[in-house]
Amino acid sequence: MTQTPEATPAQPERAELSEADRRAALPAAAQRALAEAEARRRQDQEGAARPREYGGREGPDPARYGDWEKKGIAVDF
Repeated sequence: MTQTPEATPAQPERAELSEADRRAALPAAAQRALAEAEARRRQDQEGAARPREYGGREGPDPARYGDWEKKGIAVDF
């Protein structure tokens, strides 16, 4: 049982495939999921580039996420 399986000539090794070739071999749903994840990463990077707000809320905008409470006190705008 010390033998290692060898790659068949018909199946190229994964290291030989480029990123574009690997993505093209994926199903359409997986390609869409990767595209959505990449878009979310770009949005996170853009959000990190924004200047820090002093005296503002920590975390995401409460208007977007419906988080109207801070330290047990509900805020109504």
